[in-house]
Amino acid sequence: MTGEETRASTEEKRSDGRSSLRENVEAVLVAVLLALFIRTFAVQAFKIPSGSMIPTLQIGDHILVNKFVYGLEVPLLRMPLFDGKDPARGDVIVFKYPEDPQKDFIKRVVAVGGDVVDIQNKKVYVNGELLPDAYAIHTDARMVPVRDNLGPIHVPEGKLFVLGDNRDNSHDSRFWKFVDMEAVRGKAFIIYWSWNDRPSGVTDRVRWGRIGRMLR
Repeated sequence: MTGEETRASTEEKRSDGRSSLRENVEAVLVAVLLALFIRTFAVQAFKIPSGSMIPTLQIGDHILVNKFVYGLEVPLLRMPLFDGKDPARGDVIVFKYPEDPQKDFIKRVVAVGGDVVDIQNKKVYVNGELLPDAYAIHTDARMVPVRDNLGPIHVPEGKLFVLGDNRDNSHDSRFWKFVDMEAVRGKAFIIYWSWNDRPSGVTDRVRWGRIGRMLR
């Protein structure tokens, strides 16, 4: 092999190396941008840290939230990209906590703008009709003011009244009133992973039966 052939072979190897590195960097950048796009506009994962939504959601459940079902807007600029449907009674939503927007809360919508909410002895009435409350539980027999008797309350337009399914152990609209529609981050729709931090045995850490469960 001549000197020119050796130099040519070395240059080809360097060129191949640079090309391979460039392809890897481009692949990583595309993956990062795609992940950021999905997280910003489509779906975001959240972990449930408290028991306020028991039995629907357990501590340690990991959920996915649909961020475009209620419409999308350009971040920071607050310019709408397209309009979606409005949150409806019964939806499980993630939203910015009204008393600290840096925190995310998850609750169930029980009333929307224009509705009248009245809570009497733990029973919830919306517009004079008893809410079926198929998902709600009560673990405390005591009747506590505000928590168990409240209203009637008129929900302003553009606002939501939300409650935790674990009614006797939830910090929700009964105490801090309403969620602004603009604070809604999305609708929770599936449990993709569930981890029990306090298992009864080593094999009980993963709650296999909860994985893939659709939220209603």
